[in-house]
Amino acid sequence: MSKPVKKKTSRLQRIMLIVAPVISLLIVLFADLDPENKKVTYTFAIALLMAIWWITEAIPLAATALIPVALFPLFGVVDGKTVSAMYFNHLIFLFIGGFLMAFAMERWNLHRRIALRILILFGISPGRILLGFMLATAFLSMWMSNTATAMMMVPIALSIILKLEESLGRKATRRYSAGLLLSIAYSASIGGIATLVGTPPNLSFARIASIIFPKMEEISFADWFIFALPVTVLVFIAAWGLLYLMFKPKGKWDNLYIDEFRNEYKLLGKAKPEEKIVFALFSILALLWIFRSGFEIQSVKIPGWSQLFQTPSFINDGTVAIFMALLLFIIPSKTEKGENLMNWETANRIPWGIVLLFGGGFALAQGFVDSGLSVWFGEQLAGLGKMDPVILTLANVSMMSVLTELTSNVATTEMILPILGGLAVTININPLLLMIPATLAASLAFMLPVATPPNAIIFGTNRIKIKQMVKAGILLNIAGIIVATLVMYFWGTIVFEIDVSVFPDWAKYRVG
Repeated sequence: MSKPVKKKTSRLQRIMLIVAPVISLLIVLFADLDPENKKVTYTFAIALLMAIWWITEAIPLAATALIPVALFPLFGVVDGKTVSAMYFNHLIFLFIGGFLMAFAMERWNLHRRIALRILILFGISPGRILLGFMLATAFLSMWMSNTATAMMMVPIALSIILKLEESLGRKATRRYSAGLLLSIAYSASIGGIATLVGTPPNLSFARIASIIFPKMEEISFADWFIFALPVTVLVFIAAWGLLYLMFKPKGKWDNLYIDEFRNEYKLLGKAKPEEKIVFALFSILALLWIFRSGFEIQSVKIPGWSQLFQTPSFINDGTVAIFMALLLFIIPSKTEKGENLMNWETANRIPWGIVLLFGGGFALAQGFVDSGLSVWFGEQLAGLGKMDPVILTLANVSMMSVLTELTSNVATTEMILPILGGLAVTININPLLLMIPATLAASLAFMLPVATPPNAIIFGTNRIKIKQMVKAGILLNIAGIIVATLVMYFWGTIVFEIDVSVFPDWAKYRVG
């Protein structure tokens, strides 16, 4: 993989560093979006400043995320105590706990063992190798950062590609190698859709929805998994079929044996005690998340384990994640004396910039609500209420998918969801019908290297041409948009008990 190049500030970024604050100041001084409520104008100006700086990355994304702490109290939008509290909550701890478990898997090489084992199970034909890599990547990205998953899978893929080139020649494997690398990037994004911890926009949705609609019933880890898994499965199948058809080798493969994978696996040696313990903890964590609050779909009801406690409502997915993560620091290593399964040197790799980005999005959402800006936006878009809900959702998902190709998916999600919440209230449809598909669409970014970190990682191998990524990505984007819309209406309405023709009572009571 090529060496990362230090990013320099572009001319556009230097210009926007000055222009964006000037535009926001002019809005504050001369615009009056709501004569009866100045907070609407102030929040819009601050949100626009954040949006421009997020899109252009004039300053680091995490630094932009801190703007609400400085400006919301100054303009009387949200008090300093409230806005500061937005930067640490149970979903942030869910994210941190998930990362700590992923780091433990990496520290003891468990992630590599899981990936290679899956590959061995699927065989050595072009279609099976592709499927094996995609399954391994998608499964791991359900629980790990999609960036960390891609970073882990790419070296394995490159080692397999080199062996294919040795056996078959570089010319015979060039196209297939590009498809194999694209499969890693795409599967890392697709797998993350299935769980709340799999990708940041999912966590952003859960928190923002609870801020805007405090009476809404909590969407638990299990709720999201039951709903989103079909989306992952369908987009996964579309991605595998598309990549296989576009990049399959022209001739048959000879001189290639399953032993190539088995040798890689043997090099890992016998599973260490630490690997076994971390795998057990990882499995327990997944089960605790899935069955914490239980779930009910029509006549099928499974009670959650939290009901065993006196105050089940006090327990959330963040509680579970941190409890299991703490065990990693407590359980001693058997092969390295004086060490535990997790140390702080490893844990300190947590991407605190993403944590701040989360917090900034939550704070911005609070500002949208408290100021009334989300309702104002909804009123401006009230004309869209005449559209059929399915068409409205399709347009919404398409817009989000295009936006996230060019901007941070977290930043885009946190900017758009409060607006969609306000729009749903104004046109009297269930907010989940707009907010959930938009959240899914934030992960449907397959066309450009800048769209997601996994895309950038595989592009950095210098084995992918941008036209290959765009050609495959645009077709997969279209498939994802259709799947997200249809699954929401034919499955999501069942899982979340949504009546398309009824405006829910919990949405009538909202903050702001």
